[in-house]
Amino acid sequence: MPRLRLAFLGTPDFAVSSLDALLSAGHEMACVYCQPPRPSGRGHKMQPSPVQTFAERHGLPVRSPKSLKPAEAQAEFRALDLDVAVVAAYGLILPQVILDAPRHGCLNVHASLLPRWRGAAPIQRAIQAGDTETGITIMQMDAGLDTGAMLHREAVPIDGRTTAAALHTHLAALGGRLIVTALEDLAAGRLEPMPQPADKVTYAAKLERDEGRLDWQADAAVLDRQVRAFTPWPGAWFEAGDGRIKVLEASPQPSAGSPAPPGAILAPDFTVACGHGSLRLIRVQRAGRAAVDGTAFLRGSALQPGQVLATAAT
Repeated sequence: MPRLRLAFLGTPDFAVSSLDALLSAGHEMACVYCQPPRPSGRGHKMQPSPVQTFAERHGLPVRSPKSLKPAEAQAEFRALDLDVAVVAAYGLILPQVILDAPRHGCLNVHASLLPRWRGAAPIQRAIQAGDTETGITIMQMDAGLDTGAMLHREAVPIDGRTTAAALHTHLAALGGRLIVTALEDLAAGRLEPMPQPADKVTYAAKLERDEGRLDWQADAAVLDRQVRAFTPWPGAWFEAGDGRIKVLEASPQPSAGSPAPPGAILAPDFTVACGHGSLRLIRVQRAGRAAVDGTAFLRGSALQPGQVLATAAT
């Protein structure tokens, strides 16, 4: 395969797989762009992103501008004399001058089957919505939000136990494989851009810190998807006593016996009544404590079967 001169633009763990695949394929990496280091951890020390850490470990030149809008940053990018740029979860808007600078433009690795789930959180929103499949789309970037022509797509199934963490890992690896294939086709003149259908567009809104609250009035299957979609972040949780309890793993159960009010603890295995069905809390975690088995947690807490947990409306 011809060796292309690339820039890579990405920031989180998801993007590392694509960068690794491009290096393994033998492409020339002129520069890696990522967002600037941010404070993290208990000490709030400045920490480089996963992409920056990976790039520096492999001796690659790294730039981490706060924006690509300044003329100086754009001039530096144009001066790289690129064949193509690859973008994966970069997190900054690319001005048109950046999109136009490489000879073959900018290709994006997006974690959904576009045009479904354009936007910031496609993995989590697909699970939350109960989708039965998602995938990776390699897209020719334009000025819109994930609106460019599709170059490659590959689907993966979502079943009733798929978690955001597992799906993230699967899609990251798939993205690395597909972007290498796309560049092979680009070099060979085989790419056939396909416009996105306008009638199937959905948007994956950015995750908010507090949207993981479990509302026991909802269907148990909905709450189970919420747990699987929002673990590890922002986390699914409920209030009990004077604090929040995170639910790390759960399992929906069918309705059984006489109806109970939503939020009622039904059994010693920490099964909670929902608007329809019930939810068994398999692994839970109190703030500042280790994660524990739900049954053990209930046995060691002040909560008791028959007690009713607060719903979102109370």
